[in-house]
Amino acid sequence: MELFQKAYYPEPVDEAGVRKHWDGEGYSFHLMTDPMGQEWNDFVHAVDEYVTVAEGQLRISVGEETFVANPGDLVFIPRDVPHSLKTLSAAGSRWLFGYN
Repeated sequence: MELFQKAYYPEPVDEAGVRKHWDGEGYSFHLMTDPMGQEWNDFVHAVDEYVTVAEGQLRISVGEETFVANPGDLVFIPRDVPHSLKTLSAAGSRWLFGYN
C-alpha cells in the first residue's frame, strides 16, 4: 500500500463512512482533536496504522518521508516504522486514526 494517498476520502470527510471502511479492513477507529502546533513525535507501533485528516492540516513523517496531509488524505503507517505528526493549521486539527 502507498504511504500517502491524496484526497482518498471526499470532503467534507464522512467520519462514519471512514469508520465503516476501516472496520471492513480490520482497523480500529479513534478521533483526536489537537490545537495548532501540537506534536506527537517518534512513535513506533507493532501494528499498522491509518491516519486521515477530518479538519485542518497535519505534517506527518513516516520513516524518511514527510507529507502535508489535508482533509480526506489517507496516510498508511506500517508497523515498526517511526512516525511523527504536527498540527499546522491555526484552527487546530481533527484527525482519525486506527490500528490493525
